[in-house]
Amino acid sequence: MAETNHKNVLGEPLETCSTEPLTGFTRSGCCETGPEDVGSHTICAQVTREFLEFSVSRGNDLVTPGPEFGFPGLNPGDRWCLCAARWQQAFEAGYAPRVYLRATHERALDIVSIDDLKAHAIDLN
Repeated sequence: MAETNHKNVLGEPLETCSTEPLTGFTRSGCCETGPEDVGSHTICAQVTREFLEFSVSRGNDLVTPGPEFGFPGLNPGDRWCLCAARWQQAFEAGYAPRVYLRATHERALDIVSIDDLKAHAIDLN
């Protein structure tokens, strides 16, 4: 179910990451990106408790709601468009969450390798 004309890391139409909670830099549900997205929120991940704790320890609290930013706060199991650099940092530390390749924007490959993403893929057949 393609939502945009953006492509995923497999070269296919980008699929929706999550509408509950509503994710994406533009809160479209997709991990689309553009020049205004300096954090490259391009990786669709299913967050874990370990990842969320790691992220908080690095100064990026993804647990506490921020309603003024349309941010509900995340729980383990939620799907969310992560910053590619944060995912890479978590990968290097051993805390990278699993990813949905079909909902991960091709621009993530500017920062992370396709092999590392595939090793953490939920949706590879």
